[in-house]
Amino acid sequence: MPSDLDLNEVNHDDLVGGSSLWGRNGKRPTCYPLKQSFKTDIAIIGGGITGALVAEHLTARGFFVVVIDREQPGFGSTAASTAMLQWEIDRTLGELEILYGFERAAAIYRRSAASVAGLAKLVGAHGIVCGFRPRNTLYLANNHEGARELLDEWQLRRRAGLPGHYLEHPDLFTQYEFDRDAAILSPGSAEADPLLLTGALLQISISRGARLINASVTALNSEGRHVTAVTDGPYVIEARHVVLATGYSMPGLDMPKLHRTSSSWALATVPQKPDDLWRDGTLLWEDSHPYLYLRTTDDNRIIAGGEDDDTIDPGERDRKLPAKTMAIREKLKRLWPKADTRVEHAWCGTFGETADGLPLIGPVPGMAGVYAAYGYGGNGITFSYLAAQMIGATLAGTQREWFEDFALDRDAPAMRSFVANSMRAGEELR
Repeated sequence: MPSDLDLNEVNHDDLVGGSSLWGRNGKRPTCYPLKQSFKTDIAIIGGGITGALVAEHLTARGFFVVVIDREQPGFGSTAASTAMLQWEIDRTLGELEILYGFERAAAIYRRSAASVAGLAKLVGAHGIVCGFRPRNTLYLANNHEGARELLDEWQLRRRAGLPGHYLEHPDLFTQYEFDRDAAILSPGSAEADPLLLTGALLQISISRGARLINASVTALNSEGRHVTAVTDGPYVIEARHVVLATGYSMPGLDMPKLHRTSSSWALATVPQKPDDLWRDGTLLWEDSHPYLYLRTTDDNRIIAGGEDDDTIDPGERDRKLPAKTMAIREKLKRLWPKADTRVEHAWCGTFGETADGLPLIGPVPGMAGVYAAYGYGGNGITFSYLAAQMIGATLAGTQREWFEDFALDRDAPAMRSFVANSMRAGEELR
């Protein structure tokens, strides 16, 4: 289907509303205007966290790279992220098993876990200061029925060799003070400041010779052995390959059938008393619709988000911010009564997502030399790391059979009915 929004008419105000708390002490990389046409190995369109991860990986492989962004890199959807770097996917392992079979679904989950570990290793290797911390996660049941479903999910994860423990109410309440029927406790996730991470990755890429260009790409022309990026000015950029890291829209191209656009809302509280925070700064997400997710910060704030819906109009999304903030505050207070829910930051953002909860990574059908790097859903940054690895391997001449799991034109026998049921469920919720 066609893209929901025209990339060339989208600016950062269209992507993000309100004011997040990220990147306030970070150094912003310098973005230069396009003053002439030139050639390069790789042109990455989009300078957010996905484009930054791809640029770092490809420059490490020795490619000449240019990153093109029409505005300040990182201040689009990246600035609206809550940067909960989880390996657990928006679709449960049980749901993915229905779509793709157990072995394929389990392998996808294991690759997601490996991606968080790889990202941690990357941050450590470069000494990137971005508030990166390893975290456990608690996947909380919303009711008795949810507790039974979580038990089934945990048993499926055990079969897949994934780490974690099932906590019934007595253990969950004793250890974490959450009054929920059950939860799955899992190690191996993390948290970070997404803007600081983006800026640092871009600076690393620039130190290796990458160029950061301020320009608006209006069209892509695939011409055999190269791709021409046409801009809104008199100049063009000719590249051997183009990587699209534009968030949720492809310039001049139809989005894959799995794609849809939605908005999410988030808040950050005032700093809490350390003793009033839950144990270990564990990442929290609730099995509810719309779902709730929470994390803490290094200055003891609580970040809470969710209330996702299919709003794509920026004005309508921003007008919903007060009501959505209030709804999130009320859910936070019910889940964690100790919280001081006074809000210092509230924001919202428009994001891409897919029906199966998986990213869109790989060649763009019908566009030779053009690749997509779209890490969607609650695992956006995790999947963006995976996208960098996959595209780097592909450009170096390595192909793996499992790359098809994330292909833009992937399909499964159960997908059509699954998507239809998901859409009907969404209509009922709205």
